[in-house]
Amino acid sequence: MKKVYNIAIIGGGPGGVASAVEAVILGIDDVILLEKGENHSTTIRKFYKDNKRVDKDYKGQRVELNGNIYFVDGTKESTLDLFDEILNLHRIEERFNTEVESVVKKGELFLITTTQGDEVWAKFVIISIGKMGQPNKPSYEIPLALKDRVHFNVSDCKENEKILVVGGGNSAVEYAYFLADLNKVTLNYRKTTFTRVNEPNMALLNEYAQGGKLELRLGVDIVSLEEAEGKPKVNFSDGKSEMYDRVVYAIGGMAPMDFLRKCSLEVDEHGVPLTSETHEGSVSGIYIAGDILFKSGGSIAAALNHGFSIVQEIKKQLV
Repeated sequence: MKKVYNIAIIGGGPGGVASAVEAVILGIDDVILLEKGENHSTTIRKFYKDNKRVDKDYKGQRVELNGNIYFVDGTKESTLDLFDEILNLHRIEERFNTEVESVVKKGELFLITTTQGDEVWAKFVIISIGKMGQPNKPSYEIPLALKDRVHFNVSDCKENEKILVVGGGNSAVEYAYFLADLNKVTLNYRKTTFTRVNEPNMALLNEYAQGGKLELRLGVDIVSLEEAEGKPKVNFSDGKSEMYDRVVYAIGGMAPMDFLRKCSLEVDEHGVPLTSETHEGSVSGIYIAGDILFKSGGSIAAALNHGFSIVQEIKKQLV
């Protein structure tokens, strides 16, 4: 006899963690968390620099927490510690290094197939996968010869390099001033002003720029990238070109469209899954949580609320 879980959660980020923990607190048994990374919160571990500030009210979005997870302003490390603690406390069944290939409805149940060929059966499915794992890429081609010199996070950057950071959001600004302590950094943004950066990051950016620790190249776009002497040569829209040791793009993330299609979920013109007020997708019994529900990214606090409200809805249907 195959085991049937009440809830299978795909994605171990904040929305997935909240869904699992809140489900157990509500008394729902047979809950499983599936995560393709080696641990929960892969995006935070991989894309957040050490000691990165993590705000509850991300980008000024005031969110009142509704659930049982006490999340407050902190750092990358304190956030990970919180999720470690609550997952261990509630003894969630977890399967890491497990990437889901598809979700197919079979009568009243869902068949979840992994890339390893394993099968998981569940009555309800919660999808809480983020966008950062699939970062947006520029419209122009990135030469294959530059694959070790062009990045979408700062994990491969070294010291004493000339680095171009591209983007106009909080991640781009944070990458820039983080790298500027040990490198010669230029921050390039196609617009003349930053409109999506929070006040603390803006203050630090101005401090670094005015102190000569960071160069700003605003109102100029990149036309193309080419390899020259093993390094990126960046051609700008103002006709100028410049060589760098590395280029780091922080231009947002995109919804994992292929996976959503395999789940038969409908999306809008921005790639955002269509959902009801209860966060149920176009397929009955599949719920969506986390920043995949937002065109330009959500917040950890919002994802925690998604998980809480979703499992409350599922609890009603399990009774």
